[in-house]
Amino acid sequence: MATIEEFLEERSRQGLLRTLIPLLYRNRERIILGNREYVDFSSNDYLGLAGHPRLIAESKKALDKFGTSSSASRLMSGDYQLHHLLEEKVAGFKHKEAALVFNSGYQANIGILSSLLGKRDCVFSDRMNHASIIDGILLSGARLFRYRHNDAGHLAQLLKKERGKFDKPLIITETIFSMDGDRPQLKELVYLKEKYDCWMMVDEAHATGVFGRGGSGIVEEEHLEARVDFIMGTFSKALGGFGAYLASSKKSVEYLINTCRSFIYSTALPPAIIAGNLAALDLIKDEPFRRKNLLESAEYFRENLETKGFAIKGQSQIIPLVIGDNFKALEFARKLQEKGYWVLPVRPPTVPKGQARLRFSLTYYHSKEILKNLLDDILKIKV
Repeated sequence: MATIEEFLEERSRQGLLRTLIPLLYRNRERIILGNREYVDFSSNDYLGLAGHPRLIAESKKALDKFGTSSSASRLMSGDYQLHHLLEEKVAGFKHKEAALVFNSGYQANIGILSSLLGKRDCVFSDRMNHASIIDGILLSGARLFRYRHNDAGHLAQLLKKERGKFDKPLIITETIFSMDGDRPQLKELVYLKEKYDCWMMVDEAHATGVFGRGGSGIVEEEHLEARVDFIMGTFSKALGGFGAYLASSKKSVEYLINTCRSFIYSTALPPAIIAGNLAALDLIKDEPFRRKNLLESAEYFRENLETKGFAIKGQSQIIPLVIGDNFKALEFARKLQEKGYWVLPVRPPTVPKGQARLRFSLTYYHSKEILKNLLDDILKIKV
């Protein structure tokens, strides 16, 4: 058996070894690593709210009033009125009866899925769904069927063949996929959900705040709120905060409060975090220009890359430039970093083999001027 040193050396040769890089400073689109400043294209702070004065002010008020920690789980003594206010606001934002706040998107997905499902149930999951979704399904013991990415036809085939063998069937998809930046055929999935009498859950982590008439996400944009049973998302991306939520029926939320282990056995999020999340939901309503400008910039950048012949995926603020080879992706990223852009390569197993890429995560602060300079520099690189 190989030693840990031999294992890591082999991973390094394959271009798969990752390292942690401490950040010294972040402000708007700029970060400082070591002694150098970069334009950051790795952040999920899509609307630039993480440093917004209103979020900071509300968080400071709660910090002064309540301190740094909730100090207990919510079923003990860590349940503040602020938590309930946030859940009420999320429910309204997502057009559902009720909501439940979780400590992270990972904890939400593994807890929700492992609580709702059991060994007599099954899940039909998009092949590109996030690892937290897969882990939640595996924890539940339910039978997992993975349909081809964004292929409603393949899902229909699986449903026709397998749905009748199980008690509770669930269809689950992201609404903006984190690695490809694309979106599902959501109306077709909902049609199949109803045809085959399934539950449906969506993960709106990368859509919340960016899409929809009120910034609620793709479900809102496609007017499907009443037809999707479980809407999950996070506060830690476009909303600039931390934590996650599920929006659903009152009965579903009551059930999860009593059965969901990742909720029950976690210390509640600190009030300062909750207060910032509340302020972020107000800002989504008050400053819609942020999502409008972001999507216009993303379209500009994507169209220019495609015009120059690059392999581009996505329909959102996440723009993958597919390189293919692991080492070429690493080299391309290194050369962009030399030019002052913090762009990271994404390699297997995060993405399929042969699809290593640079993942450009655009934010409100990436102006057309910044993007034009980046495009010019991309064209100068050869790997």
